[in-house]
Amino acid sequence: MKALGLRDFTAFLATTTALTALLCTSTPWARADEVAYLINVTVRPGYNFANADAALKYGHGICDKISRGLPYGWIMSDIKADFGTTDEYQASYLISQSANELCPALIWQLRNSAARYRPPGG
Repeated sequence: MKALGLRDFTAFLATTTALTALLCTSTPWARADEVAYLINVTVRPGYNFANADAALKYGHGICDKISRGLPYGWIMSDIKADFGTTDEYQASYLISQSANELCPALIWQLRNSAARYRPPGG
């Protein structure tokens, strides 16, 4: 096995430094995926959005509520009222799809808010 020379080591170091700089300055890994969101919320029964634009508008509205720091319980209540349901799963599914697919950078904020949430009567 051949030992690395100074030129090889310098090239390795330059490449490693460039890759590290690229990773540190590139766009965050979390990216919105509107198509995945639309598939997940329009195929699942119960939401009955008028069209894709209405579904996206609603999902982005949930993201806005998360970014403003509204408590998870309030967001759940809003969704249940909007869709005329008491189904915890239906409301939480829509919140999780919105956060995961439309505003993944806010997932940590949503998790912090939901940590102390207890369903009504539960």
